[in-house]
Amino acid sequence: MKKKLLLSAMLLLFTTCTFAQKQVAHPWHGKKVAYIGDSITDPRLKQAKTKWWGFLEEWLDLTSYVYGISGRQWNDAINQANKLKAEHGDDVDAIFIFLGTNDYCHGVPIGEWYVETDEEVYAAQGQPKQLEKRRQRHFVFGNDTFKGRINMALDSIKRMYPTKQIVMLTPLHRGRAYFNEKNWQPTEDYTNWCGEYLDPYVDAIKEAGEIWSIPVIDIHALSGLYPMHEVQNTFGHANDRLHPNDEGMKRMAKTIYYQLLALPCTFD
Repeated sequence: MKKKLLLSAMLLLFTTCTFAQKQVAHPWHGKKVAYIGDSITDPRLKQAKTKWWGFLEEWLDLTSYVYGISGRQWNDAINQANKLKAEHGDDVDAIFIFLGTNDYCHGVPIGEWYVETDEEVYAAQGQPKQLEKRRQRHFVFGNDTFKGRINMALDSIKRMYPTKQIVMLTPLHRGRAYFNEKNWQPTEDYTNWCGEYLDPYVDAIKEAGEIWSIPVIDIHALSGLYPMHEVQNTFGHANDRLHPNDEGMKRMAKTIYYQLLALPCTFD
């Protein structure tokens, strides 16, 4: 009797393990993924030999279309998306957008998502329709504000790729970045040129995800990278705590890898 129970338990364990192994097949494996971004995505970044997307490419056997350019802000997202469309058409499964840290650095005002107007609209609830006066909100589009830039980009990219998965990443924490006398960037505990801290820019990306129905991976909070502390120098460089080194990129990539387990890459 004990042997039968033991065999039954072993069989159940084997079946459970086999089932579990089948369930953890990564949904992004073997896909074609495009990357829109700034220097942390730029293949030419010297601070890390392997970029965060390079680790994902290796671990998930991805085909990568990388368009990130150093120094770019959200007003360049459409340009990068247009280049993707021109070179690959619809032959892409998903698109990452990783921008915002340079908008903060250059003091782009946060702005508003909407403006409101008084309008008339037909409505009915258990009676014949009739005109009613109601408030209507309209997206703010424009390059003068951070939220206006995001609205422009996401409106365009979602129209360009209506069936594709789009994922946004929040900006990383910012330590000091002292490159030369004309490029001297303080730590994130200082406000930028327009008097804003980094936080509202991070929050705006998360808000945009809710507004535009786009998943957001909050690597600002989840990656564990906090270059404000000297002890985390293993993830960056002495005078550049803005761009992660190979270890920092790998930590970023691991965070994203596991977050992507909860997101479909395609919807076929």
